[in-house]
Amino acid sequence: MNPGMKLRRSMLFLPGANAAMLSTAFVYKPDSIMFDLEDAVSLREKDAARMLVFHALRLPVYRTMETVVRINPLSTPYGLKDLEAVVRAGVDVVRLPKTDTAEDVHELEAHVERIERECGREVGSTKLMAAIESASGVINAVAIATSSKRLIGIALAGFDYVMDMQTERGDGTELFYARCAVLHAARYAKIDAFDVVWSDVNDDEGFLKEVDLIKRMGFNGKSLINPRQIDLLHNAYAPTQEEVDYAQRVVAAAAAGERQGLGVVSLNGKMIDAPVIQHARVVLQRAGASGVRQ
Repeated sequence: MNPGMKLRRSMLFLPGANAAMLSTAFVYKPDSIMFDLEDAVSLREKDAARMLVFHALRLPVYRTMETVVRINPLSTPYGLKDLEAVVRAGVDVVRLPKTDTAEDVHELEAHVERIERECGREVGSTKLMAAIESASGVINAVAIATSSKRLIGIALAGFDYVMDMQTERGDGTELFYARCAVLHAARYAKIDAFDVVWSDVNDDEGFLKEVDLIKRMGFNGKSLINPRQIDLLHNAYAPTQEEVDYAQRVVAAAAAGERQGLGVVSLNGKMIDAPVIQHARVVLQRAGASGVRQ
C-alpha cells in the first residue's frame, strides 16, 4: 500500500467513444475508473472520444472517485491533444501507454506541468501512471518507477508484453518475470503496482485464480475490462473475519503502547513493529471498503 493509503484494487477500463458507458459507469463503484483513448478507440473515433471524455470528466458524479485517462502515445498525432484535453478537464491521473524508459515519463511530465500552468491548475496536482508493455519497459522498471514524484503507480499491460516476448497468454508463466520486476520496482519507489487485464470475462474461475496469485505476490490491484469483475475482485481482496480480528488487536495494542510512551509493543508475547502495524491498517481499510470476505 502506498503512503497515501488509497485503495486501488480495481481500475475499470471504459472505451472513450462509448457515450452510454461514460454516462453510467460510475454506478459500478470501482476504486478508479479509467477512460481509454488508446486501444479501445478506432482511428476515426479519436477526436470524438476525446471530447466525450473531456465532458465526462467534468460531470459531478465522477468527482467522487479517482479518474484516470489512458492517452495515446505522445509519439502519435493524438497523444498531446489527449493530454491537453484531460488535464484541463481535471483528470486525477494520466496513464501513459507503452512506457519504455524514464525519459518517456519526463517528456509527459514536462507537458503536464506546462498545461497546468496555462490553465491555472495547481502544478503537481495531475498524477501519472506508467504502463509497462515491453521487454524494454520491464528492464527499465526501476528507472521508470522512480522517474517522477507525480507517479502513483506502474501497471503491467499483458497483451503487448507477451507479443514483444514472442509468446502468448497462458498459465501465467509467461508473465512471471515481468510481474516480479514491476512489483519490485513499485515497492522500491513506494508506489502502487497494477496487474494485467483478464480478458475472458466468462471465466470467473480463471480470473479468481489469477487474482489470488497477484494478491499473494503483493499487487495493489488489477486493471479490469468488465464491471462484473469488480465485486469478484473486491471480495477476493477482502480480509477474513479472523484477519480483521487480529488487525484490530494489533492496532489497539499499538495505540496503547503509543499512549504509554513505549518504544516496543507486544501482543500475545510477539513484538509488533511498524510493518506489522501498517499491514493491520491496510487489512482494516480493505474490510471497511468491502466488508469481510464471503
